Amino acid sequence: MRAALFVTCVNDAVYPSTGIATVRLLERLGVEVDFPETQSCCGQPQYNTGYRRETEPLVRRTARAFEGYDYVVTPSGSCAAMVRRHYPAFGDTAATALAGRTYELTEFLVDVVGVTDVGAYFPHTVTYHPSCHGLRLLGLGERPRRLLEAVKGLELRELPGADECCGFGGTFAVKNSDVSAAMGQDKVRNAVSTGAGVLCGADNSCLMHLDGIVSREDAPLRAVHLAEILASTEEEPWS
Repeated sequence: MRAALFVTCVNDAVYPSTGIATVRLLERLGVEVDFPETQSCCGQPQYNTGYRRETEPLVRRTARAFEGYDYVVTPSGSCAAMVRRHYPAFGDTAATALAGRTYELTEFLVDVVGVTDVGAYFPHTVTYHPSCHGLRLLGLGERPRRLLEAVKGLELRELPGADECCGFGGTFAVKNSDVSAAMGQDKVRNAVSTGAGVLCGADNSCLMHLDGIVSREDAPLRAVHLAEILASTEEEPWS
């Protein structure tokens, strides 16, 4: 099986370790991973802020960067949702086709590769925050939890208010910073209440927001992307 990695801007610029973990995980499962170097921003920030015209060149560029691949995988529910839910509206044939071939990482693992136990080992107590795009637009449901529950050594604890937004919301965090910070503080407070040492998520944009609050409040947590947990094994633990 061959797939293209759609790494996203946040991962490329801030969290490259998530992209590395995704490749390591997929290759361990027998997936041949390519990285089209012409990929760039999918246009989500511009589109969500109302700049549809400025988004169009990015949509066309992204669509053509991933032509020829049966599967395009991204460790980001928000970027996957942008492609799946909004690309067909641009009336571009290649963009519409890409929408049907794009998968968020957990749904690719569970629905396409057909696994929940990926052979991971992560001996830590973890609580999981489902991001809004993955939860509501993609309908990821229990896929991330099923993957986490199969990780050897991992103790998964329920996050109170798990289905509530963390407050990031892309440009929402800039335009409504006070509200955004308050929502993030509520989420971190709930995570701390579980006694978990790791706050896990499948979107680094949300984790970046929450990790900033964790750092400022010196909370006893660290934010870790799901891909990094799944990539970790007893032989090669993920630091």
